[in-house]
This record gives sequence, structure tokens and C-alpha cells, in this order.
Amino acid sequence: MVTTEEELPPRLLRDLYPVLGMLVVMWVLEVVDTVAGGRLDRHGIRPHRLDGLDGILWAPFLHGGFGHLIANTVPFLLLGCAIALGAARRFALVTVIVAVVSGAGTWLFGASHEIHIGASGLVFGYLTYLLVRGVFARSLVYILGGIVVFLVYGGVLWGLLPRPGISWQGHLFGALGGVLAAYVLHADRDGATSTGAGTSGRSWIDRLSPPGYEDM
Repeated sequence: MVTTEEELPPRLLRDLYPVLGMLVVMWVLEVVDTVAGGRLDRHGIRPHRLDGLDGILWAPFLHGGFGHLIANTVPFLLLGCAIALGAARRFALVTVIVAVVSGAGTWLFGASHEIHIGASGLVFGYLTYLLVRGVFARSLVYILGGIVVFLVYGGVLWGLLPRPGISWQGHLFGALGGVLAAYVLHADRDGATSTGAGTSGRSWIDRLSPPGYEDM
């Protein structure tokens, strides 16, 4: 099916809905949390406790005040849109992988006496995904895009270093999750393009997904 020029802008906007939707949820929850006196923050990740495992799901949407949320909003929006543009399903897959790896790593290695919250783990995962996906996909376009991303946001990688009062474990494992997502979604994809033979060069996520899954 040929996409007309009239269909293109709505399609591009539709791909960004998941990013915008997550951001809206973060802001709504922070407003509610402020009214509730910070009670929602207790649902973050509590390392080494079984009752803190569900925080892996909730932590990315919770923040320690509007300053914390604002600091995460711009990079989350820009990096998330860069991933989602043209492939909303890809954004969802990257988000799930990064959130699970970042959350699990925080739960296993984070400080037991702290509650870990914030979308910064996702931000670091999105960043490393964009930086390395070109290597796995062997795509010049992706590599050039990664260079641009590094020039703009490479400085935040200092957040991977241990610092008091900062959930560096979430940053570190979020970054590792981004690398894993890039490998899962893009490794060996070039083989199918260069050889034109079946699915031998496609990543396993391509083989298990329906045709056109990236366009969904």
C-alpha cells in the first residue's frame, strides 16, 4: 500500500502517541503525588524485598518532585520520539526491555534502605540503544544518528558513575538494557538485506513477529 502525502503527518504523529502517553501519565501521577503528600513514591523499587518487586513497573512513572520530573522530561521526550518515529512497536519493545533490566538491576544491587524512582533508567537505556543500534544493524544512517545523539546527550553518561543520593544502579542497568535491546532488535538484520535469502539474516525478534510489526 502506497502512503500518500496526506497520510504521512498523521502517521508520524500516531507513532509518537506511546511516548506522549507515558509522559502524560508521569505528570498526572506527580500532580496526584504532590496532593497526596508523596505517598505514591512508596511504590518505587525497594531493593532485596519481595514487596518491592512491583516497583519495577511503577518506578519509571514516579518522581521525587517536579524538579526531578522536569529533568527527565526533555531527554525522555526527545530520545523516546527518536526511537518511536516510524515504528511505535519498536519503542514499546525497547521500553519493556530497558525497564525490566534497569528495574531488576536496581532491585538486586540498589541500596536496601532507599526507594528508587524515576524515568532516568529509561533515558539511559534509550540513549545507549540509539548509540549502538547502528553497530548491530550495520546501518550507516543509524550510526550517523548515534553520533548526533552522542554529541547532544553523551555528557549524561557521567551519570553511570556511583554518586551518593543518585540511583546510579538504575542508570547503569538501564544503559545495559539499551544495549541488549539494540542487540535483540537489530543483530544480523543486515543479512536478509544483503543476501536477499529468506530469514537467515534476521534477528529472532523479526522471525517471531508478524510481517510489518515495526509499522504497527
